[in-house]
Amino acid sequence: MGAAGSSPLLRLGLSAPPRPRWLGVAALGLAAVALGAVAWRRAWPRRRRRLRRVGIVSQLWIYPVKSCKGVPVSEAECTALGLRCGNMRDRFWLVINKEGNMVTARQEPRLVLISPTCEGDTLTLSAAYTEDLQLPIKTPATNAVHSCRVHGLKIQGRDCGEAAALWITSFLKTQPYRLVHFEPRMSPRNSHQIKDMFRPKDQIAYADASPFLILSEASLADLNSRLEKKVKVANFRPNIVISGCDAYAEDSWNELLIGDVGLKRVMACFRCVLTTVDPETGVMSRKEPLETLKSYRLCDPSEEKLYGKSPFFGQYFVLEHPGTVRVGDPVYLLRRE
Repeated sequence: MGAAGSSPLLRLGLSAPPRPRWLGVAALGLAAVALGAVAWRRAWPRRRRRLRRVGIVSQLWIYPVKSCKGVPVSEAECTALGLRCGNMRDRFWLVINKEGNMVTARQEPRLVLISPTCEGDTLTLSAAYTEDLQLPIKTPATNAVHSCRVHGLKIQGRDCGEAAALWITSFLKTQPYRLVHFEPRMSPRNSHQIKDMFRPKDQIAYADASPFLILSEASLADLNSRLEKKVKVANFRPNIVISGCDAYAEDSWNELLIGDVGLKRVMACFRCVLTTVDPETGVMSRKEPLETLKSYRLCDPSEEKLYGKSPFFGQYFVLEHPGTVRVGDPVYLLRRE
């Protein structure tokens, strides 16, 4: 008899088939990811003496359809392409015109009146005096894939079908539009092609420039103290809102730790007429709060090549380490020594 525990194939005098190479590669890949996560978590305790608590996460917002209403969530996964909560991804749906160009509240202010929700495998779009539209999260593979343009960069989107196109077109009542969905297998846009400040590896789906926009409650309160008509956080569409800090403290937060999530600041968010769209009425004033921001939040002349004449409000961040953020999480600033 053969040795105990030997393979049946060996006992028959046959050699075992070679182990598939992909198993070894997969095992190495999983090991690398696990070791990277361990290294990250071990590094932070050593840096704990250099961490300073600067605030608390007070709000988390996901905007499933670009320029439509945001959805407040209590927790979200931070991915390289932005916040995720279940099947709800940040700015993974987009309205386009017949040429494939993006359509936002800059062109159609009433987009801010559309409320998206994601439950299970269904995306629902709701608006006043309009019957709800329900769509599958996973768009049928038989639907056409469009070549779209978002801020001049090409990106794909799978058509969400005739019912969605008719619903959007009927609600906006201006010209024919279609709704498209970004799928994980599609190639994202590179933030570096939008602004040189971003790294070549930083990517986004349909967001303007960055996967994360952070704003503090104190900054909004300071702005409102200068306005006759107060504005809301919805005017600025941040992903993460921080409380418990001074106004514009976020301007100097270069590296943050929230839970086990690492975020790195890239640049300020420069503001446009979209901020002047009233999120309750869908009416664009083209004046406030933009004019007031221009009176005190313009960049230094040395940075005009980056920001131009646009005021900045809030900060763009990119992901250093993925994880989950929750409302109530303390926010720590990593101080370099």
